[in-house]
Amino acid sequence: MRVLGKRALGMNRLGSSRRDAERPRAGRGRRTAVHLVAVASAGAVLAGLAGCSGGDEPKAAPSPSASPSPTTTVSVPPSVSLTDPGAALSFGDTASVVYEPDQKRGTVLELTVEKAQQGRIEDFSSFVLEPEVKQSTPYYVTVSVSNVGEGEIGGDRVPLWGVDGADTLLPPAAFTTAFSRCPSEPLPDTFAPGDDFDTCLVFLAPEHGTLSAISFRPDEEFDPITWTGDVAPPKSDKSGAKGKKSDTKPGKPGKQNG
Repeated sequence: MRVLGKRALGMNRLGSSRRDAERPRAGRGRRTAVHLVAVASAGAVLAGLAGCSGGDEPKAAPSPSASPSPTTTVSVPPSVSLTDPGAALSFGDTASVVYEPDQKRGTVLELTVEKAQQGRIEDFSSFVLEPEVKQSTPYYVTVSVSNVGEGEIGGDRVPLWGVDGADTLLPPAAFTTAFSRCPSEPLPDTFAPGDDFDTCLVFLAPEHGTLSAISFRPDEEFDPITWTGDVAPPKSDKSGAKGKKSDTKPGKPGKQNG
């Protein structure tokens, strides 16, 4: 396996030094060590992405478990057929998976990646961005989650990762202030059997990168389930044209403007 040395995507805006991070290889069928582009121990997923008003720092997303999970004790309902590890799905497809955020909790989830759209870094104009983040490309991924098992896992992040064109695992953004364009929210505080949840996740591909897949990979030893499909282009920004149209008014014939 070829591992490329890579700086972390960023750090907090208080000037902490960046730590070296190795680029993980996230392709299907590979079982490799995972080191995130945005290092969880650094304390920020989207380093320097904070609301201008409150100055809050973003929260770090946990990385896939560094060691294999023990044999699961999660009960799978007879009506549910688990998706095979390594399955290659398309946007709109649903995967049924066992998810255990810790040793005390677990359930069976149905995960659906509905669609993906490229954004613009200008979408974050109301946030403070580190230079590294400014060089990234945001992607907005619409997903749905259903708890079809018997456990309660409220408050945990949606267990999906982005994969960029360089085969790097990307954690979803975690905001502490509102981002209405794509909230990137965790699961509700209570997410009991039978509950459903729809949200949009933000992934930042470093160095103006591309989004190539969405991945479910709960630990390093798990052969990831991936979703691929067409990524919609950014929405057109018509605000500039409207602004220019209203900046000046034509004068009346024979009279001077002003």
